[in-house]
Amino acid sequence: MTEDEVKMGTTVYVPHSSCRDFRWMGDYEAVYRESVKDPEKFWENIASELEWDKKWDKVLEWDYPDSRWFSGAKLNITKNCLDRHVNSSKKNKVALIWKGDDGCERLYTYRQLHREVMRFANGLKNLGVRKGDRVCFYMPFVPEHIVAILACARIGAVHTIVYAGFGSESLHQRILDSQAKIVITADVSIRRGKRIDLKSLVDDAIVNAPSVERVVVFRRTQPEIELYAEMEIDYYDLIKDESNICEPEEMDAEDPLFILYTSGTTGKPKGILHTCGGYMVGTYYTCRYIFDIKDSDVYWCTADPGWITGHSYVVYGPLAAGATVMFSETTPDYPDLGVWWEIVEDFGVTIMYTAPTAIRMFMKYGEEWPNRYNLESLRILGSVGEPLNPEAFEWFYRVIGKGKLPIVDTWWQTETGMHMITTIPGDPMKPGFAGRPVPGIIADVVDKDGKSLEPGISGKLVIRSPWPSMMRGVWNDRSRYEKYWNDVPGCYTTGDMAVKDKDGYIMITGRSDDIIIMSGHNIGSAEVESALVENEAVAEAAVIGVPDSLKGNVIKAYVILKEGFEASEKLENELKYHVRMTLGPISMPSEIKFVQSLPKTRSGKIMRRVLRAVETGADPGDLSTIED
Repeated sequence: MTEDEVKMGTTVYVPHSSCRDFRWMGDYEAVYRESVKDPEKFWENIASELEWDKKWDKVLEWDYPDSRWFSGAKLNITKNCLDRHVNSSKKNKVALIWKGDDGCERLYTYRQLHREVMRFANGLKNLGVRKGDRVCFYMPFVPEHIVAILACARIGAVHTIVYAGFGSESLHQRILDSQAKIVITADVSIRRGKRIDLKSLVDDAIVNAPSVERVVVFRRTQPEIELYAEMEIDYYDLIKDESNICEPEEMDAEDPLFILYTSGTTGKPKGILHTCGGYMVGTYYTCRYIFDIKDSDVYWCTADPGWITGHSYVVYGPLAAGATVMFSETTPDYPDLGVWWEIVEDFGVTIMYTAPTAIRMFMKYGEEWPNRYNLESLRILGSVGEPLNPEAFEWFYRVIGKGKLPIVDTWWQTETGMHMITTIPGDPMKPGFAGRPVPGIIADVVDKDGKSLEPGISGKLVIRSPWPSMMRGVWNDRSRYEKYWNDVPGCYTTGDMAVKDKDGYIMITGRSDDIIIMSGHNIGSAEVESALVENEAVAEAAVIGVPDSLKGNVIKAYVILKEGFEASEKLENELKYHVRMTLGPISMPSEIKFVQSLPKTRSGKIMRRVLRAVETGADPGDLSTIED
């Protein structure tokens, strides 16, 4: 940690006095002290704001590193996302507002959304889907996607959503690991006015995937593509004769809700498992209190459901809180750089939650575009996916927030399920620092032995106690789950490095493992390396993230060729194309450098931190184990 980095938070921003009408629980320090003094009481109070078929016998059973939250409780998360509102004055409140890439708009009230979810749930049941079966999604960002997600939860099926930017091999791996029974997809996704074929990628992905029994296809284009009747069925044909009444499956609080795959430090992705009760409580709590969602709000999270942010803060959390949820297929720069700000103005968006990559892109093009639109409806801004650098914070605050709005810069992970560190709306904000631990969460910066470090000293970011929405395991891989708990004694180790200041604010400074965070996406170095070495010319490869002013990081690959092969621009393009087609465009290296050797330990492990140090000019650290 450099002296300049520690000083980043010395500039403090306080939201304008007109923006302090927030639904918080009181003074942060007092609430936080109470939450860690008696965490079970704290979480029980939050859980009591929701509806349960049967209340819990015990709030927490903790057998390190395994937890059970709300033991004995029975629920169905869709009853809190839908039925609870349909049976109240919110029945005809708008639940979803969608804007397509072509500008078309669709709205669903809670009543209408409830009916559509019931119909699709019945359609899934008629395909033989039962409680515990896995259903894999490979869908564009359309309302049918959200309907189908909730339908799975309604009948107790475990969904696993694969971001539609991944390639067929990545999809295949996830189908195999989860043993998915049904795949739900579309003929195309639409991005920047162009159709991107999804169906053919699914066709490739289900070859040699014997668990898949049927494929449901949402057909968007005319003329409609032909379906293979024995295996495939149209989305709307599936539900056209179905009843809009489907009683919810009674779920135990610890029953699986979904598996979401994230990159690991080995080539195989990790299936992070979340369960029904604790995840519901955590996402509801953070939406209601961190985002301060009120009945009058129009809440817009720009994330795709293929990521945990889409699960927690597009679907489950805001719907459990009874929000009006805006979502859009549009990209921030098509058809022009005003499309997002036009959405804010047209729909009166009050809470906007987006990624630093998008903010930095807007910074690049200046203030002209956002200044063309009336953004006065906004009252809270949020950031997610990677650290919000001070320059982007200040631009977001000044240009979009007009120098008065709070910025909720959230730190959390797929594994945590909910916000863990942030700045509570209305509290002082420090550019470069995400904020303080959310009440109920004990986060710390420690050395390798778990000892708390003094302010200004960089160390490992850990969580010292269990929380309701924590992952319950890695699907089919107990040892990978235990690794999260074995690195630092008695703690969940996040894999992030951090530093705290004298006020307890925490700055995330980077990763301690081989995960590359690019545009908010977690990409495993090993997964990209494995794709590269599939080429007959490649003997060995190492992949690192290189700092980038727009994307946070870009991928750079170092490649050693086999004898008889020569480096060339043609080969470089061929390798990039292979990664793109295998893993998807988000994993494609921006640069490939052909080298004669790679820095390794004496045991043969590639020392990627040495490559990162060479790229950035940083101190490579201890080199005592390096072979050469």
